[in-house]
Parts: sequence; structure tokens; C-alpha cells
Amino acid sequence: MSHMQAEPGAASGPKHYYATNGTIHPRSVRGTFRSLKWWAVGVLLAVWHLAPFLRWDRGAGAPDQAILIDLPGRRAYFFFIEIWPQEVYYLTGLLLFAAITLFFMSALAGRLWCGFLCWQTVYTDVFVLVERLVAGDRNARIALDRAPWSASKLARKAAIWALWLLIAAACGIAFALYFDDAPTLLGQILTGQAGTATYGAIAVVGGGCFVMAGLAREQVCIYMCPYARFQSAMFDEHSAIISYEAWRGEKRGHAKIGQDFAGRGHCVDCGICVQSCPTGVDIRNGTQLACIGCGLCIDACNTVMDRYGLPHGLITYDSVANQQARERGEDHPKIRLVRARTLMYVAILSVVGAVMLYSLASRKTMDVNVLHERSPLFVELSTGEIRNGYTYKVLNMVREDRTLTLAVSGIDGARLELVGEEGDGPTAALSVTGDSVGTFRLYVTAPRDAVKGQKTPLDFVLTDSRDGTVVRSSTLFASPAE
Repeated sequence: MSHMQAEPGAASGPKHYYATNGTIHPRSVRGTFRSLKWWAVGVLLAVWHLAPFLRWDRGAGAPDQAILIDLPGRRAYFFFIEIWPQEVYYLTGLLLFAAITLFFMSALAGRLWCGFLCWQTVYTDVFVLVERLVAGDRNARIALDRAPWSASKLARKAAIWALWLLIAAACGIAFALYFDDAPTLLGQILTGQAGTATYGAIAVVGGGCFVMAGLAREQVCIYMCPYARFQSAMFDEHSAIISYEAWRGEKRGHAKIGQDFAGRGHCVDCGICVQSCPTGVDIRNGTQLACIGCGLCIDACNTVMDRYGLPHGLITYDSVANQQARERGEDHPKIRLVRARTLMYVAILSVVGAVMLYSLASRKTMDVNVLHERSPLFVELSTGEIRNGYTYKVLNMVREDRTLTLAVSGIDGARLELVGEEGDGPTAALSVTGDSVGTFRLYVTAPRDAVKGQKTPLDFVLTDSRDGTVVRSSTLFASPAE
């Protein structure tokens, strides 16, 4: 079902539940929340566009970009942290930590993420600012939309779209810079020397930015974002949310400056709170799914209260419990930050964070993977011995070459033979270059009477004599049925 927000003051008529969505043109406001939003926009965009240019020394032969997803090298770097493909579980932990953090923020301050930190909010603010600079504030933009097409209207619309495209392209380019050396790749992009995949990524990310922040806007928050659907489950009576003090504002009605407000509500029904809302919400109707908690309606209402000499806070960022306390006449109630819900989230965050930190601190610098050859499973030699083939992979996660000793245990008299090397014996020497995966093919030969049944447990024991690191891996030794 499409969402349609009628302009304040429009004549009432039959509700069209399947009517075409009308464009929302938020009004420009000034105040505390608008200033906070601009600060958030500036900081987040600076981080997004400048972070790829940060450097981090990892030694000779290693990329020095602080934040890098190296797809050809199958590696991800975040300052001193280096993530290998098999460590993708760190991503799962990070996503879990981010989700719980979002729930914690919601329990404390409602949709703080949506109103100030979400990329959709950030870029929508920038796109609306472009519209305002080119076409004027709310009323001027509405008039431009309603005006018949002319050279002037076409020029303004073209200028808006051109600036939107530049901003969207910058967003896409910033995304691409996280996947290669940023200064080098930026030069290639601007001179047309980058690869097709790079320009494709820029087109997809930049195109998504253009459509969502420029055209879809509030539709993303209301219909596409899943958080809007379950955000109320994160709140309780002590969560700080955007609230309208109905006990103080009603009965609402138009008023003149200087008018006595005795015996009536403080809401003058000016509609500025609705006009300033980026999703077209009338917060006087209560908490709603479409409210993103940006606080712009608070700034708008406070300016009106100043005009009439009335106290701020008719629309405020407060909890339901505090609203009820004020209605009872209690002075200066406080938001309870420490309560069962917030303590539970803090406990979960602490556990997840501690597990991830411990895992990073104790992570292995060497790992192995053993694959038993299946065709054939075994070979009977003319001597009566049984031979099995294996592919043995060594992951060297440090940037220094390693010389390792490989041995087998579990079968008496078993011998190792490294394919490409002469001779066999109880051990084999493996050389693995730094920051790489060494792949070796080897044979294990065992006396027929030393194996029991068709599958005998076998262990490979890899030792680095330099630092004493030992990695043991278990597999099976196949033999014919007795």
C-alpha cells in the first residue's frame, strides 16, 4: 500500500488507500537537533570518503592501506587486524555486535540510528540540501513541482539531478576505494583507466544512492527498512523517543501572537512540525512507524513556542514514563538509563566483545588442511605395504618464511614421501613462504599388519622448531578389507 501525506491545510476528502505517493518536501528548520544532524552528516561523510586514504605500515611487500578488502589477495585489513577467508566468522561476530548495539541504542534513545547515523538519512539530508539551494525552501519546491514545464523549470530540475549524480558518483567511488590502493585507484577512475568491475561497482552503489536518497527517500524508511517493522519491540516506557505532550497541547487551535493561552492548549495547529518532518509524520498522532526520531519537529515547534512566549518541549525527546509524570505535575523527572533491558544488552555486548577480543588475541599464526585422495583411496604395493595419498595445505599467517617438520603418528612404521622430493622417512621438511598457503602432495606408506580394518586413525604433526608451534590434524588411513 502506498503512503500519501497530505499537505497541511488541504481540504479533507475520501481516503484513497491506493493513491499515488505524493512527494514530501521537508521544511528547513534551525535548532539543536538540526545542528546535531549536520555534524553527524559532516563526520560520517568525512569518514566514508577519507578512511581509504589512511595508511598503516605492515612491513615490506604488504599493502599499507589501513582499511582494505583485498579480493585478489583474499584478505581483509583493518589497521593491525588481518582477516583471512577462513576467518569469516569474525564478520558474523561483528554483525551480531552491531545488531545488539542497535537494540541497545534503541532501548536508550529510540531510533537514534535512523535519525542521525543511517546512510539513508545522511545522503537524504544532502540531497534535500541540494534541492533547497537550487530551488528554494519547501513552498518554492512545491510550487516548482506544480508549475508547468518550462525552460526555467527544466534548468532547475537538470541542475538538481546533475548535482545528485555527482554526489552519488562520489559515494560509489568511495566504496570502490576500499578494494584497492586508494590513491592509485582514484587516479585510474578519474582518467578512465580503471577496470570494468570497478566502474560497475561505482554504478551499482552510486545508482542505489541516487535512487534511494534522491527518489525513494522516506519510502526506504517506511517500506524497505526492516527495522521500522520491529523497532517498537526495542522500546519500553523509559526509552527516550519523540513525544507530543498532548496533556499540554490540547485542545489545539489557531492563535494570534500575544493571545492569552489560559483555558486552552499550547498547540496553535500551525502544522510546521509536519512540514519539517522528512517522512511526513504528524507526531501529534502519537508514535508511528514512519517516525525516524530525527527531532526536527522539536526544533520547528520550539521556534513557534518562542514566537508565542511559551515554554519549549511541547514536542520533546522524552520517555513515556516522564510524560506521564509531567502530566501528574511532577517536576524534572529523569530518564532511567540503568534498567533490566539496558543491563541485558550491555551484558550481551560484553560477552560478544570479549569473545571476539580473545579470539583475535589467541588466533593461530599457522593452520593446516588435510584432504585424503579419493581416487584411488589406497594402493597395495608389491612389497605388501599400503600407500595413501594426501593433499596437505599449510596456512602461514605471518610475513616470514617458515621451514617446518612434518611427521605422522598413530600407525607404527608409517613413512612419509613428499611428491617431487626423493626418498621417504618418518618425517618430511616443508618450506612455506610468508603470508601464503603452501600446498603439498604427499604419500603415507604403512606396513599391512600395522593397519586395522578399512579405516585407521592417522595424525599429521607439523612442528615449527623456531617458535615451537605445533599443529596436529587428524585424518584416516584407508586399507583393503581383511
